[in-house]
Amino acid sequence: MKKNGDNLAERLLDFAVRIIKLVNTLPKTAVGKHIGGQLMRAGTSAGSNYEEACGAESRADFVHKLGIVLKELKESRFWLRIIHRTEIISFQRVESLIEECEELCAIIAKSIITAKGRKKDYIN
Repeated sequence: MKKNGDNLAERLLDFAVRIIKLVNTLPKTAVGKHIGGQLMRAGTSAGSNYEEACGAESRADFVHKLGIVLKELKESRFWLRIIHRTEIISFQRVESLIEECEELCAIIAKSIITAKGRKKDYIN
């Protein structure tokens, strides 16, 4: 039986794969290369940072690493929105990625809130 964390890890992996495929379709211009590089770094590091969070040594470490995941997802969302607004490629090609990124941001943000709440319960 899969745990929720396993499902989230798979979603983040799928997100990274989709980012890689999208970056490969960007034009090979200076702008395309810049945006592609930034998006590639942010979009693929969210999943690897989540894997690190799952092996955290403490709750504080877990919360910190989830914060990094959220930061990378928000950066990914920014670059996806840049692609959309500049019309480098069609909105239809990035729309579902933006939606998935927003869903992942919401899940990670809620996980951080939950983990911080548990930390307070543990202290009290």
